[in-house]
Amino acid sequence: MELRQLRYFMEVAKREHMTEAAEALHVAQSAISRQIGNLESELGINLFIRQGRSVRLTPIGRMFFESTKQALKMLDTATREVDEHLDPERGTIRIAFPISMAAYTLPMAISAFKERYPEAKFHLKQGTYRNLIDEVVNGEFNMALLGPVPKEELKISGHILFVEEIVALLPLNHPLSKKSSIRLIDLKEEHFILLPKGLIFREVIEKACLEQGFSPKVAFEGDDVDALKGLVSASLGITLMPEITLIDNVPRSTVKIPIVNPSVTRSIGVITPVDRPLLPTEMLFLDFLKGFFKNMNSL
Repeated sequence: MELRQLRYFMEVAKREHMTEAAEALHVAQSAISRQIGNLESELGINLFIRQGRSVRLTPIGRMFFESTKQALKMLDTATREVDEHLDPERGTIRIAFPISMAAYTLPMAISAFKERYPEAKFHLKQGTYRNLIDEVVNGEFNMALLGPVPKEELKISGHILFVEEIVALLPLNHPLSKKSSIRLIDLKEEHFILLPKGLIFREVIEKACLEQGFSPKVAFEGDDVDALKGLVSASLGITLMPEITLIDNVPRSTVKIPIVNPSVTRSIGVITPVDRPLLPTEMLFLDFLKGFFKNMNSL
């Protein structure tokens, strides 16, 4: 059994098509077919049901696929670990993140890191809160940036980097727009513009409102933070969002106002697996993040 055969097998299994797998691997389709045939002969089983050039895994082929995926992942990790031990400043940081940190928090940190370690590389993936936790647990990623940092996940370790303020964003013509600060209860009768249900930031806002004795009246939903800003700018309602997303600019025809008594906050940090060590370059980035945001908080 050769490593090449396993990589060919994985590509065919994912695409369910010999020709497409060959194109992706930049090899002849006949070479793919021959190597898959050799692998099946060595194992003594059929891994695929063939339908012309389209294929699908047999039941035992699916079992072999899952085991091979884990084996190749371990091999790739071992190879990366050796390379990074030799030179961690040239390694790759694989980190997942939520949409709310795509515009400012993560780019700011990566930019500062690259100034110090210009030859480091990044592999990024965006996901939802629960997916980020699952991918760190199952080994797809060793790091994820998210907020709030979970406290009761047994298989991950949370590292809080900073606590961010959540502010109100109101239309400029809103009756409360001249206030220097507002209470969350002051927004009880307002029409809220929020992210869709199922996103953790929506849950943070709803929980904060419920703790003040009301459920927000949701008039509109936006797919991302920029959509929320646009809807508020059009005077379709009000929203709450992390203050960090408004650092560069407050949208036209809107005003941001701090929330007090009580303030609304969420922790922002990095999660890592409990049962797997970080690779050297990942550890370098985690240590950098801790120092970077500690210095920012002291300014």
